[in-house]
Amino acid sequence: VQLQASGGGLAQVGGSLRVSCAASGRTVSNHVMGWFRQAPGKEREFVASIRPGGKTYYSDSVKGRFTISRDNAKNTVYLQMDSLKPEDTAVYSCGLDATFRSPIRDDDYYTDRRTYDYWGRGTQVTVSS
Repeated sequence: VQLQASGGGLAQVGGSLRVSCAASGRTVSNHVMGWFRQAPGKEREFVASIRPGGKTYYSDSVKGRFTISRDNAKNTVYLQMDSLKPEDTAVYSCGLDATFRSPIRDDDYYTDRRTYDYWGRGTQVTVSS
């Protein structure tokens, strides 16, 4: 399984960026996919996730500003980031839960980094004020 994140870069406060996670070796629509981020000196934190059925989850810090989506034809998951803030600056990584069409679980399952078995190399997002 390989996950390739791309699309990071530099944005201004209030601006937008979209990061992508292209998968190979698994079909993203059959697995829980998540985005996490890690800022310097901080733990990796949950950002957003999407279940095979399409239900999405967001951290409180990004809810209403970020949108996770999936393009099944491209086997790619996206994170659209709008109204960016300096505190969004981090390395963004995508993760894949190896469980095939995981049964529905408690919400904590989808936000816990331990759920995800495979990780891609991250992409840097920097928001300047």
